[in-house]
Amino acid sequence: MSLERPKLFETRKSFFLFIGFLFLLLLSRLWFEYRVYQDFVSKPFYYLHANVLSAYTKHKGRHSYQVLKLRGDGGMVFYTTTHKLQELSGRYLRLQLFPNQSISFWGFLGTFYVKSRIKEIADSPNTLKQTLYEKVASQHEDPMLQAFYNAIFFAASVPKELREKISILGVSHLVALSGFHLGILWGLVYGLLLFLYRPLQQRYFPYRFSLIDMGLLTVLILGLYVWFVDAPPSLVRSYAMLLTGWSMLLMGIELLSFTFLATVIALLLVFFPSLLVSWGFWFSVAGVFYIFLLLHYTKQWNKWVLTLLVIPVGIFLLMLPVVHAVFPVTSTYQLLSPLLSLLFVPFYPLVMLLHLVGMGDIFDRGLQWLFSLPHSSVEHILSVWMLGIYMVLSVAAVFYKKLFYILFGLSVVYSIYLFAEPLYRPMTM
Repeated sequence: MSLERPKLFETRKSFFLFIGFLFLLLLSRLWFEYRVYQDFVSKPFYYLHANVLSAYTKHKGRHSYQVLKLRGDGGMVFYTTTHKLQELSGRYLRLQLFPNQSISFWGFLGTFYVKSRIKEIADSPNTLKQTLYEKVASQHEDPMLQAFYNAIFFAASVPKELREKISILGVSHLVALSGFHLGILWGLVYGLLLFLYRPLQQRYFPYRFSLIDMGLLTVLILGLYVWFVDAPPSLVRSYAMLLTGWSMLLMGIELLSFTFLATVIALLLVFFPSLLVSWGFWFSVAGVFYIFLLLHYTKQWNKWVLTLLVIPVGIFLLMLPVVHAVFPVTSTYQLLSPLLSLLFVPFYPLVMLLHLVGMGDIFDRGLQWLFSLPHSSVEHILSVWMLGIYMVLSVAAVFYKKLFYILFGLSVVYSIYLFAEPLYRPMTM
């Protein structure tokens, strides 16, 4: 007979009271952000310095212009356009912005478009991140692979061509830093620190608890990493869950619970209201929710079966309706996603090591072959009302096992429909 871990909240009433309190805090935060937004759009113009995250050229009739994605020194991310056709990607600009009421409040919280005029163009400051970008890029001749590795290491922006390829392959979650990467990094960092710590602990301080000492050091290292890569929303969610989960593990509190997930989400929204409009954040939340849901009904199964089959295939199937409610790209190559996700687990730390020793190009031919597969696709979008039904059923499946089986069955039927269609419809790029 084993003792059950205490729950995060003793009663449902205490949980809902706490969530209600956080909801009131979120409303106050949104009011503060709205005042900042009003101040921003009321100004006739606004000066700031910004780094160009990405740039691509568009054509309209006989004219060409560049679309720029920038991050201001204050952390604001926005789009603008310019008729300057010189290479601006990676440059450091001084801009005059012309905000107006066409920028919505929700757009201001996320990423918005604003008219601008470029005043100065300079090279980006020679930071440690820029140095690492260049070190990684120097080990690859293919610009697409340079972008791929800088994306999975440092959350660098992905160019349009590569973004389309990874979308058709169904591996966007492997390129955009998220909890998947942070979980691998936790295992790598904690495992290495524990390897060095254990002999010293056994000889000099056997009374110490390695999960506290090395866990704290690992949390601090990963926190610096999240800050270093400019805290992508999905990575912020993952780090908050990792930090909270580690703390709960030390206190002996039940970790695998939906109240834990809801509490972390609510706290994050209070501290970072901009996450409300972040697709990356909500996809990340959905992924973790379906992992919890799968484990809720299969945690007694063999761990190898769970790791190699149930989790990768189950998450792939359950997330299909959610993803296709926003991103319509559909290709039979996306069926490779569960396998590629499993292969990414050893691949990620290995390529980190190879880049540290200057041998990062070892897998270049394999990746070029993967990205050069016949990337034809069709578009299929799931309607909002169907997504609403699916989400309600997902939440209800937490409480009723039969509804979980119905939910999973619907995801399987939807996947058959989704991937059978490209076999008989004309393919487009």
